[in-house]
Amino acid sequence: MPPLSKPTPSTMGQPQSELTLRGLVLGILITLVLTAANVYFGLKAGLTFATSIPAAVISMAVLRGFSGVTMQENNIVQTVASAAGTLSSIIFVLPGLVMIGWWTGFPYLVSFAICALGGILGVMYSIPLRRALVTESDLPYPEGVACAEVLKAGETNTDSSKGLVAIVVGAVVSAGFTVLTATQLFASDVASYFKVGKGVTGFTFNLSFALLAVGQLVGLWVGLAILAGALIGWGFGVPYLSALGNVAGVDIPPVDADWARSVWSHQVRFVGAGAIGVAAIWTLIKLAKPVADGLASALRASKLRQAGQGASLPRVEQDIPIGWVGLITLLTLLPVGYLLAQVSQGTDLMSQLPTLVIGGVAYIALMSFFVAAVCGYMGGLIGSSNSPVSGIGILVVIGASLLLVLSVKPLLPESAGQALVAFALFVTAVIVAVATVSNDNLQDLKTGQLVDATPWRQQVALVVGVVAGAAVIPPVLDLLAQAYGFAGSAGANPEKALAAPQAALISALAKGVIQGTLDWNLLGMGAAIGVAVIVADAVLRRATSGKAQLPPLAVGLGIYLPTAVTLMVVVGAVVGWWADRRASRSRDPESAKQLGVLLASGMIVGESLVGVLLAALVVFSGQSAPLALVGESFGQYALWLGAVAFVLAVVALQRWLKKTR
Repeated sequence: MPPLSKPTPSTMGQPQSELTLRGLVLGILITLVLTAANVYFGLKAGLTFATSIPAAVISMAVLRGFSGVTMQENNIVQTVASAAGTLSSIIFVLPGLVMIGWWTGFPYLVSFAICALGGILGVMYSIPLRRALVTESDLPYPEGVACAEVLKAGETNTDSSKGLVAIVVGAVVSAGFTVLTATQLFASDVASYFKVGKGVTGFTFNLSFALLAVGQLVGLWVGLAILAGALIGWGFGVPYLSALGNVAGVDIPPVDADWARSVWSHQVRFVGAGAIGVAAIWTLIKLAKPVADGLASALRASKLRQAGQGASLPRVEQDIPIGWVGLITLLTLLPVGYLLAQVSQGTDLMSQLPTLVIGGVAYIALMSFFVAAVCGYMGGLIGSSNSPVSGIGILVVIGASLLLVLSVKPLLPESAGQALVAFALFVTAVIVAVATVSNDNLQDLKTGQLVDATPWRQQVALVVGVVAGAAVIPPVLDLLAQAYGFAGSAGANPEKALAAPQAALISALAKGVIQGTLDWNLLGMGAAIGVAVIVADAVLRRATSGKAQLPPLAVGLGIYLPTAVTLMVVVGAVVGWWADRRASRSRDPESAKQLGVLLASGMIVGESLVGVLLAALVVFSGQSAPLALVGESFGQYALWLGAVAFVLAVVALQRWLKKTR
């Protein structure tokens, strides 16, 4: 390991303000709002959005009126708020407990504990990796570098209002459109299902500004890869499998739409799971050596943090001491064991309680560290938003389920099946929380490195953000479950239920492995598709010198996400590509593109927050459509009005963006 560089004048001094009470309070407030938005959007679309850059812009705009504000303090605010874009990914697992009938709602203390404990473990596990994967690494950290540039621009340019205005404009337009769809004056989607030979297929096109914005954020090639996956799923998979006859032993529904959705839900999405699993494994194989090297470097670096040596490090190299990291990790794993014991209380699992608790804690401790290293590296390589965390979740739940089948299932009565599935989901939920937070934490620390921040202060700030995010996730989940329900849950209206695609898939995989009902042939088919896509991606990258690509994970997502999500994301990717090309011809291309990112972030936040507020209206009013002004007979007019208004609004936003740039 190369020696530490000498502290420069900027690293020897202490910023006038960094970890401040006002910064923490502002970060917590932003976290509460953006976490609620992310939970709703993630359940609807199966995707979450990064919140660091919007939080940094909001912070600079709000704190500019105070004295003594520094770039480092604004960095602390975005570090706290980044928990909203990470911990909310717990929705990839927790709703599965409702889907399998284990929970009817989300018990606050238990849900809070899962989120908070897993998030704190994610922070702790990523600390030993900082020097190896951030300070001494040439990983690009796209989101961390972009956030640092935003903070630096705010430091040199006192007018940070332009970015805030972009966020507000995007939020107001998307929120307004969402309210109009709630009145039923505008249709929210266009759907068509039809026969293809002996089978059926179709599509649903959702008029959503949030989905349009996601497409702009993920980029053209990811969008095209998602389109390829959708074509595989709905252009081949659904027509072919529906033509074969019954779906998982269920009679063929008389309506084409129900038939197509049943085939996709019971069969095609498992093909997508196989493709995602292979993509995740391929990513892990490619990262095996770099991650191993990074861990070795981290262990060497930890020797410098032994008693009496920490003070010799420059301020910008000071982490939470490794002894404290170990103690906090241990103190976090103890209540995790208690939670696992509580899952088993009053069930057939009690006879194997010591084995389950000890084995569960050991699996969480070891797998979490492995996942933290892998996800941290992936975040640095391709960005937190593009990392295959859901693919990691699939591998984790299959591993946990197989271990339960091999170790304790033969010793339990047949009636223990549901409890075993719930146990596997609890274990997976904690590990996914670790994965998402570690995936983002190193991104934040990269931002901190570039803006001369103190690592241990950022690490404390992220713990604060994790706890704040964990506090708001359970009530929002409970509210949405009561208002809309989740697809596949008992009593849920399939037309209004939130898709929660990852949670549905992960719970179905756990149930299939443990109860022996999983069709491994479908996973194998998806795995074969995944291998073919990996080869095609490699050929395409080589032929175009890296200019064109076909990300395997995005193809897998296109197969197992509903078209109500994927098609508008594809449109957004094309719109974003066109807008970026136009921005490239402006006087300041990078600032122009960044303004587009902030506008897109605002669109996601606006629609998502209105979705949460509408859920509250549904619950408290007892009406399924409390804002409806017209009846179903207005449907055809609402379709045309909604489509025309959506297109006009998109054009108007792009013209406003061009003028503002």
